[in-house]
Order: sequence, then structure tokens, then C-alpha cells
Amino acid sequence: TIMKSLSQYYFFFVLILLLTACTKTEGLGGQAKIKGKLTGKFYTDDQLTQFNGTGVLANENVYIVYGTEDTYFDDDIKTSYDGSFEFNYLRPGTYTIYSYENCFPCAALETNKQVTVEITSKDQILDIGTIELKKKI
Repeated sequence: TIMKSLSQYYFFFVLILLLTACTKTEGLGGQAKIKGKLTGKFYTDDQLTQFNGTGVLANENVYIVYGTEDTYFDDDIKTSYDGSFEFNYLRPGTYTIYSYENCFPCAALETNKQVTVEITSKDQILDIGTIELKKKI
């Protein structure tokens, strides 16, 4: 009977270990993706009052934060010639996508514009649409 109860404890221990080891957090290793596009409203002055037109933002940095615990980005990419971007191989979870735009008045004359989304299935393609940024040219 001692051997039988030890084997039951061992079985439950292994079962709990397997269940907790299979829990995957946000990040790389999945089949889902988040895509979108950056466009700009262009200004010729630091105060962002002299509007000069709109257009796509090519070769612009886009950042992603995995989960809600991080305070620093986990990965970054550059937008394509048409302003599009895509983060691939993501697992289900919460993600924050952001890029920087010019602002006035603010201390560094730039701030981040962010979108927080949730991937709910393993092969989801989540299109967050167009993010418009203010840019001084």
C-alpha cells in the first residue's frame, strides 16, 4: 500500500508538472501574426502647425512588446516601402505594437503611439489597420 500511494503521488506530481510546463506565454514560437501599416501626417515646423501633406512611412521602426509585464520592447522591424509591417510566428496572448511620432509640446519632442491587441487563436492573422503618425519633415 505504501508503494501504491507513492506511485499515485508520483503520477499527480508528473501530471501537474506536464500541465504547467505546457503553458506558453506570449512571444515567438507560434503561427499567428500581427500586421498593419504606418502612414504619416507631415509638418514643416517643430510646433506641428504647418501641414505639408500625408503619405506612407517607409523604413520606419515598429516595436512589439510581448505580454503586459515588460516595460521594454521585445522585437522591432522596419516598415516596407508601402508602410506595411508584419510580426510573424507569434503565440496567443497580449501584444503592444508602437512607433514614435513627433509631438509638441513634449520634453523629447516625440512620443510613442501604441495599440494593444490580443491574439486568441494559434494561427490568427490580426490586421490592426493603419496607424497615423505626426512627423516633422
